[in-house]
Amino acid sequence: MIRKFTFAALLCLCSLSVFSQDWNKKKCAVVLTYDDALNVHLDKAIPALDSLQLKGTFFLTAASPTFNERFSEWEAAAKRHELANHTLFHPCNGQLPGRSFVTADYDLATYSVRRITDELRMTNKVLEAVDGKKERTFAYPCGDMKIGDTFYLEGMKGDFVAARGVQGEMVPRNTSDLYTIGSIMINGQSGDEMIKLVKEALRTNSMVVFLFHGVGGEHDLNVSLEAHRQLLRYLKKHEKEIWNPTFIEAAKYLKETSTAAVKKK
Repeated sequence: MIRKFTFAALLCLCSLSVFSQDWNKKKCAVVLTYDDALNVHLDKAIPALDSLQLKGTFFLTAASPTFNERFSEWEAAAKRHELANHTLFHPCNGQLPGRSFVTADYDLATYSVRRITDELRMTNKVLEAVDGKKERTFAYPCGDMKIGDTFYLEGMKGDFVAARGVQGEMVPRNTSDLYTIGSIMINGQSGDEMIKLVKEALRTNSMVVFLFHGVGGEHDLNVSLEAHRQLLRYLKKHEKEIWNPTFIEAAKYLKETSTAAVKKK
């Protein structure tokens, strides 16, 4: 009886050990994403990532002057990081509170599903010209997922591996919907506050997707250079426990290693 109990206990411990190492043999995953194709991403964020051999995902707005004027630098960045789709013109729903920055030409509330579909596919083609890749992920501008009552990505799921929203939540290992993956938007948090989020991901065996805009300036939603560096240094120091994939790598891993069948809206 004692022998049977011991064997059962060992099986249980082994199962717990495997469960706690189920993010590509690490305890958690941390995805670093940067939106809007800003100069500071090329000038500050990418050099910081490269100095520690960490990966980032850059959600690019194809009509952005920074994207077009620094095309060759994005091409170089694509060798180490993921370039992802953040639309052609960054349309947001201008009818919502606090959206005075939305211009009439690019108000998602006035878009048709056909228009957003055409613009997203055009952006995919532009990005393919940069990195030669056909697989792509997407981030919803302003987190807006619908035109009226229609989930506008519904007919385009074949065009994207996954999509990122702005829901402030950890991503559990058993995530089943790859087209509404949540993220934590960073705006003024300290390095310690961001590291606390990583520690929570470690504790719960989850994935945390950080959403950055400005890094040391250039955007109203901003993280200081020092706080950003502090987070990156922590990730590097604890790389034996923390997996740092690009967004597409994380999504493909979820799809390949679980029953991450896409939910129908």
